[in-house]
Amino acid sequence: MILIEPTTDYCQQIQAYRKEFLECGDSMDGTSGLRRFEDPSDWIEYLNSHKDPATLPNGHAPASQYIFVREEDDKIVGMIDIRHVLNDYLAKYGGHIGYSVAPSERRRGYATQMLKAALLVCKELDIGKVLITCIKENEGSKRTILNNGGVYESTVYEPDENVFLERYWIVLSER
Repeated sequence: MILIEPTTDYCQQIQAYRKEFLECGDSMDGTSGLRRFEDPSDWIEYLNSHKDPATLPNGHAPASQYIFVREEDDKIVGMIDIRHVLNDYLAKYGGHIGYSVAPSERRRGYATQMLKAALLVCKELDIGKVLITCIKENEGSKRTILNNGGVYESTVYEPDENVFLERYWIVLSER
């Protein structure tokens, strides 16, 4: 398993990943708005605008998007978004990291592996304390966070999505 930045080489798989989520009606957490992009090339261009503070849209935090690829068959099984800093919204609701695993690839430990790899990237970015949130009822995500050293802080209500989010911190200096 490997984290890599999305490239146009993966456009067909990115499109299939998006389609799988749309067909099952699931949220596409950690995909930097992939739901809004029918053309994966447009999404990749959008991602590139979020890397450079000069092209970063107003109100957005700089971020790095990764696809989680199973090396033996070069298949995308998950996606993860790492926000380098927290704006007001992310500090309360979104956190540093958002992620998802393709519905057809769940319950195989990929989310735990993907988060572990992303925490190494956070360490390289000098993010010493990582905030991760998950919907209160999402037991799989909660286990993923706890398996990676997450410590529960609080639960908050996010009114735009009408959900309760649990907030967890992972201190990287202790890893």
